[in-house]
Amino acid sequence: MVEQGSLKMINLDVDVTVIGAGPAGLAAAISARENGAGEVIVLDRNSWLGGILPQCIHDGFGVEEIGTSMTGPEYADMYIKNAEKLGVTFFYETMVLQLFKNHEIIAVNKKGLHKIKAKSIVLAMGCREKTRWDVLIPGERPSGIYTAGVAQGFINLYNIMVGKNVVILGSGDVGLIVARRLRFEGANVKGVIEILPYASGLPRNVVQCLDDYNIPLYLNHTVAYIKGRERLESITIAQVDEKMEIIYGTEKEIKCDTLLLSLGLIPENELSKQVGIEIDTITGGPVVDQFFETTVKGIFACGNCLQVYDTVDILSIGAKQVGKNAAKYAVGETHEKIGFVKVTAGKGIRYVLPQQINKSGKVHFYLRVEQPKKTAVLRVFSGDVELLKKKLPWANPANMIEFDFNVSEKVLKSNKPLEVTIDDQ
Repeated sequence: MVEQGSLKMINLDVDVTVIGAGPAGLAAAISARENGAGEVIVLDRNSWLGGILPQCIHDGFGVEEIGTSMTGPEYADMYIKNAEKLGVTFFYETMVLQLFKNHEIIAVNKKGLHKIKAKSIVLAMGCREKTRWDVLIPGERPSGIYTAGVAQGFINLYNIMVGKNVVILGSGDVGLIVARRLRFEGANVKGVIEILPYASGLPRNVVQCLDDYNIPLYLNHTVAYIKGRERLESITIAQVDEKMEIIYGTEKEIKCDTLLLSLGLIPENELSKQVGIEIDTITGGPVVDQFFETTVKGIFACGNCLQVYDTVDILSIGAKQVGKNAAKYAVGETHEKIGFVKVTAGKGIRYVLPQQINKSGKVHFYLRVEQPKKTAVLRVFSGDVELLKKKLPWANPANMIEFDFNVSEKVLKSNKPLEVTIDDQ
């Protein structure tokens, strides 16, 4: 320990450092310990563990992963107890200031500055919600405008109601769940406004959170104007055309005191950019190979800072694999790279992960389609050669598609990009 100005500099050498103590970070840290890593530490800027899980009091967590339905706090508690049992060390209220390519981390908390040298690093910083200023909604600047996640926290953690007459812009899953929660608490939810011709949340959440409670969903609509001096008084909604431009003459004013924004999530990757990791312009997360290793050697990424997942269960399952890979790297079991091919999103595909492959064998792919399809055919090409053809019963942008595919040495050494496409059947 050395003095650095008025702060103490604490030096640490560990096997694996995980940045972020949400569900992805917890799952990765546990898996790293279970797969041979020695000292594993988790850094988080909050005073609690679990990320947003403590405010998610609805059930359904754990069903896909372990076959048991739990609330968010119960699910988080399961992971926290397992991590503590395995000897994972947590640094609360700790802000990472700098991240370097040689796996050094400079972080600060109440105890002082920490200079952490890790053999491998897992990025699990999560994501943040888009705000009014990300989509530039015109109008006045009254109180009564929140993101859906902030409103959920007020209601579930602090027993504070955000309003009585509520409109929600955006049909993401958090917005849908909060719509139902507000109805439980007696609020008048006047509608959910969605600019797309289809809901952006999971179909089951549309049914369970809107349809079951007679909450209207306005597709192909957006908020054209916000009115209110002190508190929100009303919003004006309008239809949009195929180019997402307002169709004038379709405006409708809705009286309300609260507007919640469920406009999508932005992966947190300021640290990734700082250290020079290549970022995918579509996902907003790091470019990774099939081991979830980023373009900086020994730094891995998982959870919502990599891509926005449908459910916490799927996120945690993926994070466990990342923790295993980080542990293997830390103990010197690195994989031999025998080639390199890029993976590209072709016709009908919004994005696909991993974005590059450097070893032959089975690869687990994740992708999202651009438009809903009732029936579809998924294809993988290497140049003009079709390597995979798979029929899908349906495809929806809200539902992540996963599939496994064996990449041969021949394909890997060809250096021809793998292109993933989807067509109508």
